[in-house]
Amino acid sequence: MADNVIPPKPTGLRSRSARAAADAVLLVGLGRFGGSLARTLVGLGTDVLAVDTNERLVQLYASDLPHVVQADATDPSTLRQLGAHEFGTAIVAIGAGVEPSVLATAALVDLGIPRVWAKAVTEQHARILERVGAHRVFRPEAEMGARVAHLVSGRVLEYLSLDEGFVLAEVQAPTSFVGKALGDIGLRAAYRVTVVCVKHTGSSFTYAEASTVVQPGDLLVLSGAPDDVEQVVKLR
Repeated sequence: MADNVIPPKPTGLRSRSARAAADAVLLVGLGRFGGSLARTLVGLGTDVLAVDTNERLVQLYASDLPHVVQADATDPSTLRQLGAHEFGTAIVAIGAGVEPSVLATAALVDLGIPRVWAKAVTEQHARILERVGAHRVFRPEAEMGARVAHLVSGRVLEYLSLDEGFVLAEVQAPTSFVGKALGDIGLRAAYRVTVVCVKHTGSSFTYAEASTVVQPGDLLVLSGAPDDVEQVVKLR
């Protein structure tokens, strides 16, 4: 077994975990999403302890992640032995099986970890995770589906949902805006949408002001409620 792969119920692990910084992350689940997330976090310089019950996955990520554990994260005693309560953030990325996802989330919440995030595969799963105390629940497949749906429309170049009621969208400026100052267009009054920034052809994005005149080929970053932004996207 590789040096960075810690076997179940290890000895001497608690002393390493006790030194974990408050911004360290405990990640449970090394499926495709969890594995990608772990690699990205490590690449950003985050201290990550990854946990999975599958020995094959643990070995697979052993060369990419500094700390990998084959252990059952649904068992509170195992989590304590891993020093899970020393971490500032825990992410439950289990994709196969609602029960282990919920049990692991509940166990981590009970340990008093300040931030417990959990992946949900369905809306019902998300509601259960919220009820057991997850501080944030995300559905990456659904969120990516919504983003792609907006991108394929052709007018939206980037789409970011900050929560259910607020989004950012990068769009090609409608032809009807060209030659007009943003203050005269009145998007906020008419659609409750704000132009956050503007990018003229050949330039970088800059803050949008009421006096900013829209030019042909401009890109606009809009902010507002999804339905309101969608109405502006449809303008020609």
